[in-house]
Amino acid sequence: MASTSRIEANKVVCYAHPDAPLIEDYRAGDMICSECGLVVGDRVIDVGSEWRTFSNEKSGVDPSRVGGPENPLLSGGDLSTIIGPGRGDASFDSFGVSKYQNRRNISSTDRALINAFREINTMADRINLPKTIVDRANNLFKQVHDGKNLKGRANDAIASACLYIACRQEGVPRTFKEICAVSKISKKEIGRCFKLILKALETSVDLITTADFMSRFCSNLGLPNSVQRAATHIARKAGELDIVSGRSPISVAAAAIYMASQASEDKRSQKEIGDIAGVADVTIRQSYKLMYPFAAKLFPDDFKFATPIEFLPQM
Repeated sequence: MASTSRIEANKVVCYAHPDAPLIEDYRAGDMICSECGLVVGDRVIDVGSEWRTFSNEKSGVDPSRVGGPENPLLSGGDLSTIIGPGRGDASFDSFGVSKYQNRRNISSTDRALINAFREINTMADRINLPKTIVDRANNLFKQVHDGKNLKGRANDAIASACLYIACRQEGVPRTFKEICAVSKISKKEIGRCFKLILKALETSVDLITTADFMSRFCSNLGLPNSVQRAATHIARKAGELDIVSGRSPISVAAAAIYMASQASEDKRSQKEIGDIAGVADVTIRQSYKLMYPFAAKLFPDDFKFATPIEFLPQM
């Protein structure tokens, strides 16, 4: 900054004409006083585009900006150069090997992180998870990877467990089976990594309740709001009356949906509910058997029965 300039309230002005507007010379990088022509600032950063874009060019790629967005999770601010794949004889040597390669430019740590982030993003896309969950899962994986707490575990298994934890922490939990369905890792291995990550990072997740799954299961089954409200009420009352102690929230939610649907006009079979909830028919039946004797106490008072309680399936 030239000594002839003055800063007032974070604004660069000319010392002789503080009220005069300044002219920016983008080519020279100078700020010039419009009254006396004094250079009051130099080396001004040009925030314009690196390339010119012409309206008649329809290549489909906008070159007004260079490079991808900065990723704070990668070392070096992700400012490294990535060479694109070669297309043509000039890109390969006589043995067919690419002349320009990226492997030496990317550290092994960044390579592992990039592959894990790509795997997390792919899994999240398959089950329609928002970007906030992807970002949280990426941060969890970065913490685990930097701490080197899970040595010997596959990165794909750690990434799957991080996505599961991120869903729980963001209040939109998914079951292990749902994560396992979009992952290449077994349910048992994801469960092991889940426990190890919670211990390593000294973090915790909220307990799963039936309400966490009720709206999604009912929506996927195409059930109306009245059935969903009744199933939610049934599951909550069953927990308050300590009828289904020891049963998983997912099986209780599935049994409550089955009971509510059987009492309504929109009936769903155990197999249909089991396919959506990811539980076996036998599991639904076991929870339903515990709830059936107390059915009169479980239904909300304003529920309109299409099938009376006494005619519900008894198993």
